[in-house]
Amino acid sequence: MDNIFNDFLREFGKRVKIEREARNLTLGDMEFHTGIDDSDFNKIELGKTNITFRTFLKVAKGLNVQPKRLLDFDIDLKNENSD
Repeated sequence: MDNIFNDFLREFGKRVKIEREARNLTLGDMEFHTGIDDSDFNKIELGKTNITFRTFLKVAKGLNVQPKRLLDFDIDLKNENSD
């Protein structure tokens, strides 16, 4: 399960970064729009931290995107360590 979980966090972080960069926003901009410290926001983009739904919604609102857009990626659910 750890591999799937880590894959999910990495892919989610990539989507967040893609959306942020598409809007020409800096990590500092995201701190202003979300209230999430820029170093913590960087950890989200790197897939290094698990976030709550509350934080997830802050990220979506700060990027001005529908939440489902941040989940537009595939992960391998048949990972060998899926117990």
